[in-house]
Amino acid sequence: MNLRRPNSNEAVGTFNRSRNVVPMSGLCSRCIDGCTGCCDIWLSSFRGREVLYPGPFGEVTAGAEKNYPVDYSHLNIQGYATGAKGLPDGVKAGSDVLIFPNVNTETEYGWNKKVKLRVPIFTGALGSTEIARNNWEHFAIGAAISGITIVCGENVCGIDPGLELDNKGKIKKSPEMDRRIEIYKKFYEGYGEMLVQMNVEDTRFGVAEYVSSKHNLETIELKWGQGAKCIGGEIKVKSLERAIDLKKRGYIVTPDPTLPEVQKAFESGAIKEFERHSRVGSISHESFLEETDRLRGIGFKRITLKTGAYSPVELAMALRYGAEAKLDLITVDGSSGGTGMSPWPMMNEWGIPTFYLDALVYQYCEKLTKRGIRVPDIAVAGGFSSEDGVFKAIAMGSPHVKAVCMGRGLMIPGMVGKNIGVWLDKKELPGTVSKYGKKVEEIFVCYEELKAKFGNKIKDIPLGAVGIYTFTQKFKVGLQQLMAGSRNFKISTISRKDLISLTEEATKISGIPYVMNSYKDEAEKILEE
Repeated sequence: MNLRRPNSNEAVGTFNRSRNVVPMSGLCSRCIDGCTGCCDIWLSSFRGREVLYPGPFGEVTAGAEKNYPVDYSHLNIQGYATGAKGLPDGVKAGSDVLIFPNVNTETEYGWNKKVKLRVPIFTGALGSTEIARNNWEHFAIGAAISGITIVCGENVCGIDPGLELDNKGKIKKSPEMDRRIEIYKKFYEGYGEMLVQMNVEDTRFGVAEYVSSKHNLETIELKWGQGAKCIGGEIKVKSLERAIDLKKRGYIVTPDPTLPEVQKAFESGAIKEFERHSRVGSISHESFLEETDRLRGIGFKRITLKTGAYSPVELAMALRYGAEAKLDLITVDGSSGGTGMSPWPMMNEWGIPTFYLDALVYQYCEKLTKRGIRVPDIAVAGGFSSEDGVFKAIAMGSPHVKAVCMGRGLMIPGMVGKNIGVWLDKKELPGTVSKYGKKVEEIFVCYEELKAKFGNKIKDIPLGAVGIYTFTQKFKVGLQQLMAGSRNFKISTISRKDLISLTEEATKISGIPYVMNSYKDEAEKILEE
């Protein structure tokens, strides 16, 4: 099965010259001496490491394209003509009650002090990348008014141009982190929260101490990894001086900007940018528990963990150690996620895909639960963009999975809304937008709703935030319809019984009944009466 063709992809700007391609290598079947391009190997011959990354770096979001043998499309949602689960106490089922607008899409996570979400989704980590920085106002306000959590990712303080450190190398001032927290709090309505992630560098800089003492954040998130890659996060740096500064702060910068030959190559124009990487880190049972105790001592009321598509061993560690540490949420991120800031081969070729990882999460959580061990609430991430996928992920991992973490699925509405604002200002609306109108009130179906709610404050809500809110409302209604059809009137009643596998292979992996066997005994009993 040819799941992905190597050596040519739009994400990295390469293509095959020949119409016939060797399936295994992705090379043209006839490779000609004198070819003018442009497969991966051809471009890598003179641009080297640049070809590892989707581009233009920092201007695009990119998701891996590998087509896995089994995914959530191999599941369908069960529909029922009788019954109702999750109705409010005292409310009896009836045709006037069993309507989809009555479905409650709220969910919550947390060990003791719960965090409520208006819909069971939240953003992926929006960290030190340019896309996150440039669009933060849109993303943060959009999350706040939508009632969902936003994750402020790793390295935000560490790359802050205005960062000030004390004589111990700890953060004294980080204007960029201050800006991000203040923007979110401006429209916070009591649903969701802002999570700040910490990797190895963030821990060394004292990010936890800073956001706790200055901003009184209640939650901190430890990060082991993500679905796009198992190495540390990276950004591109186009200035030699900036690259040297980041290296002095302790980051891994490649190629090494302090080497004379590298500086000369940069000056001549051969090297056009540098990569700033984070350390991988190493996990142990003892150190993990010590760190969670330390963070609670600082004052955090909730501690969460983000882990990636590692082997089943690391998944078991996350769940078992997380249970012992009484974590409030563990986000398990399956491959092939990513927002375009990761090496393209790694995005496609490493780690356990989300469907398989979700199946393992359920198995492992059940093992711990049967031993009397309470597992933390779980969120699943890795390639989600629609309400049907979220329903399936929650159902497949129920009762442990409470929400789904979405990367590009929540970033895109923010960028679309922002760009509509730019096009309106320039009077350059494309036909795909102008066919709906030429004013904000005509274009955004939820704008009048927000204006009625916020009054004069609507002018402080950027259109990217309106885009996220509008998408979230579509998501909510779509989810309500799916839930009503399966007779679930609140998130917590969704179960594995609400799914069927369309292939026997999907049944083998997930344990969800094959469609021809689903409810077979119950159906036979009716036929035999």
